[in-house]
Amino acid sequence: MPRPVRPLELQDGDRSNITGSQQPRNGRTAIAVSTVRTVTFDLLRSLGLTRIFGNPGSTEETFLKDFPADFTYHLALQEASAIAIADGYAQATGKPAIVNVHTAAGLGNAMGNLITASLNKTPLIVTAGQQTREMLLMEPWLTNVEATMLPRPWVKWAYEPVRPEDVPAAFMRAYAVATQAPAGPVFLSLPLDDWDKPCDGPAVVRTVSRRVAPDMDRLKEFADILSKAASPVLIFGAAIDRGDGWADAVALAERLGAPVWAAPASERVPFPENHPLYAGGLPFALGPLSERLAGHDVAIVIGAPVFRYYPYVAGRYLPEGLRLLHISDDPAETARAPVGDSLVADAVLATRALAERVTPRAKQGGSPASPSRPVPASPAAAPAGEAGVPRAAAVFAALAEVRPDDAVLVHETPSNLADLRRAWPITRPRTFFTFASGGLGWNLPASVGIALGERDTGRNRPVVMIIGDGSFQYSLQALWTAAQNDLPIVFIVMRNGQYGILKSFAVLEETPGVPGLDIPGIDIVSLARGYGCEAERITDLEELKRRVTAGLAGTRPCVFEVPITAEVPPLI
Repeated sequence: MPRPVRPLELQDGDRSNITGSQQPRNGRTAIAVSTVRTVTFDLLRSLGLTRIFGNPGSTEETFLKDFPADFTYHLALQEASAIAIADGYAQATGKPAIVNVHTAAGLGNAMGNLITASLNKTPLIVTAGQQTREMLLMEPWLTNVEATMLPRPWVKWAYEPVRPEDVPAAFMRAYAVATQAPAGPVFLSLPLDDWDKPCDGPAVVRTVSRRVAPDMDRLKEFADILSKAASPVLIFGAAIDRGDGWADAVALAERLGAPVWAAPASERVPFPENHPLYAGGLPFALGPLSERLAGHDVAIVIGAPVFRYYPYVAGRYLPEGLRLLHISDDPAETARAPVGDSLVADAVLATRALAERVTPRAKQGGSPASPSRPVPASPAAAPAGEAGVPRAAAVFAALAEVRPDDAVLVHETPSNLADLRRAWPITRPRTFFTFASGGLGWNLPASVGIALGERDTGRNRPVVMIIGDGSFQYSLQALWTAAQNDLPIVFIVMRNGQYGILKSFAVLEETPGVPGLDIPGIDIVSLARGYGCEAERITDLEELKRRVTAGLAGTRPCVFEVPITAEVPPLI
């Protein structure tokens, strides 16, 4: 039903561009008028978008005026945090989210995490206010000049409605574009004087498909190639987890008896890491990745790019004699792959269809290979650090002892990631999140959105966010949103006083003497308390286990600073 609107009183004859019922009253005509605002909010209700994440500015207040009681506004203290909180929420719930940021300056603040949302393939509708239409020609203060250009190329569609009455339909198109494969963020620039303009309603609500079925002839070719391979290997990406496809990935792997690698730098875990066929994560460099695949004759990448590289380490794209197949729902991703034969399709639908069509391989004698990730050592067995300060591996081993089976892990500790993944294998779907972009500042606020999503879905799984002391500074303000919403997130801040990942790059790139890689003098506990979180510095691992256990059972966010040795681990 359309939302009730307040009547406007007009003089008889003053009825241009007005729709609604008319009833005489005291010589005036009371007319129920639909406005751009009322029609838009009714549309958002119909689409289930009643939570808005944002950081408002003067050009957004006209949109938020008389904010409806059945909507919830989640305030972030900076636009980058607003984008990431919404991204985490959308990923946790599996539904799109709407974000409202300030005009040009605010959208500029948000751009780093908008890049991550784009690479995460998260369906977000990002909106920003725009100056009054009557003044746009002179480009007054806070005008978003060429508004649709600023967020590109990191949105699928960017638009500023030509007429105020086009705003609701623009939201409907934005929803369709954001959710259709490949999912991703879109952007609307909305002039601040549009919202009270009259608008014919209600808006047209449409449904769209979110999955792309495979070309079955092409898929049968892929199935035949895999069935005839002497030594096939599977490489799964984040789209398997996004699409709830773990069971299908396991079915295909077991039918082929093929080892499974996670695609390099995957932002989600696509396969149970305690499964006997799981081989580990591929490195994100040419030469080392090619070496890992040596000895196989066919590899298939499903739901990931080919490949996500970062440091340049010379080598071949593929080892000699390996044929590559590639399945992605993103035609741009399949087009830019430097090698391989591609199929555009939903990763999970294609995996399920392949599992039904490949020829089962005869089981070899003996038991399957053991998982490549070793069983985590106990804190006592882990190598000790200097002067009583533990190494990162010992901290992660301690956390692994007390983590609940269904805990959701969010990480932004790039220099210690290898130790973390060894100690904390992911054995359940949708329990690991990180950034697809590598841009620091996404994960802390995203963990807030993920915890909100856990609450709203009723799953209420505990959320643990492990972050480096350098990464912690990028979106620190999101702690306030966690505290204001009473989210029981446990934040573990690994304190080594340096940008460890940059020191690792300096070793690889042979660039000694780079300044600015040490960050002493930061009072992490005071910062966290200032935003309303419980916080303390913990040096004893047994005490850490007790405090983490209590924090996960509590009702408030906790921040634990844990000093670790300042090691520089190898990058590859």
